[in-house]
Amino acid sequence: MAAYLLKRLLLVIPTMLGIMAISFIIVQFAPGGPVERVIAQLTGTGVNATERISGSGGDGLAGQAAQSQQGQGVGEAAGSKYRGAQGLDPEFIKSLEKQFGFDKPAHERFFLMMKNYLMFDFGKSYFRDISVIELIKEKLPVSISLGLWMTLLTYLISIPLGIRKAVRDGEPFDTWTSGVLVLGYAVPGFLVAVLLLVLFAGSSFVQWFPSRGLQSEQFAGYSFSQCAASIACVGDYFWHLTLPIIAMALGAFTTMAFLTKNSFLDEIRKQYVVTARAKGLSESQVLYGHVFRNAMLLIIAGFPGAFISAFFSGSLLIETIFSLDGLGLLSFESIINRDYPVVFANLYIFALVGLVVNIVTDFIYTLVDPRIDFESREV
Repeated sequence: MAAYLLKRLLLVIPTMLGIMAISFIIVQFAPGGPVERVIAQLTGTGVNATERISGSGGDGLAGQAAQSQQGQGVGEAAGSKYRGAQGLDPEFIKSLEKQFGFDKPAHERFFLMMKNYLMFDFGKSYFRDISVIELIKEKLPVSISLGLWMTLLTYLISIPLGIRKAVRDGEPFDTWTSGVLVLGYAVPGFLVAVLLLVLFAGSSFVQWFPSRGLQSEQFAGYSFSQCAASIACVGDYFWHLTLPIIAMALGAFTTMAFLTKNSFLDEIRKQYVVTARAKGLSESQVLYGHVFRNAMLLIIAGFPGAFISAFFSGSLLIETIFSLDGLGLLSFESIINRDYPVVFANLYIFALVGLVVNIVTDFIYTLVDPRIDFESREV
């Protein structure tokens, strides 16, 4: 197993290089960029990410008119490769390119970026006066809170529920729980979030839960250790998390519960279960001593995707609705604003975590079922 894990770890290097290279090439051909972003802000046509969603950027026509007037009097930059650069000093454009590193060839920028990323040096954000790593650390508590508790809650509820459904397959309990799960899966999480806000965190009905943030104002300055030592702070933290977690977890419950049920049904019908029952073993001994280990292999196989989705990619709308400033919202805003250091740093971290979690999953396979030997299998 050690040799297999070493091979997998070594494969992480070319895999990460390929992921970053493909993404870098796509970005080079994508329209827009940080230089165009600055030009748009200077000419009055820049709109931030949230304004693009809400449609509140009402100065676009005025900015375009100002840009047109600037372009009429100055012709030196008319041939600029950047849209909207008419009327701006070419030397200023060159200084912007140097500031963002675009004065170097693309391949040189890529290898310099990868060299820095190997040492986890992600540089500074283009449009925020802060290093990328500090920016990610600032947003990480929100994503960890949402992802950790959602994953934990999903597994703690869905696995026992799936086992129960498998044991009582076809009975009324299985039927009505399936209906509830399918209904929860069919309703989008953001609609559930809006409904929860209106019912339990708005002025229309009741104000049982807060509508935004992870902490109340009185605990805003608390560090992690200070909050952990205060029962009131911990309670306030979970009080704020209740509605977002419910909105995020409904769809995950359905997938995990049905996957667990189907895995157990497949194993329950096998001959070794009949033999175990014939030996006089109780139903609990059969389920948790024999069936559980084999049935859980599929659940473990789906863990990396669920882990990454819960932590990083599944919370953008929920973060926006509940005003939670986490990694999902940060990634979206960085892509819209062409903040490339933040975009590539998030991609690098997400991909690296995903690859490492897959390796850990293979190791857990061998712990669950020692018969699995990745080293001896034929490739």
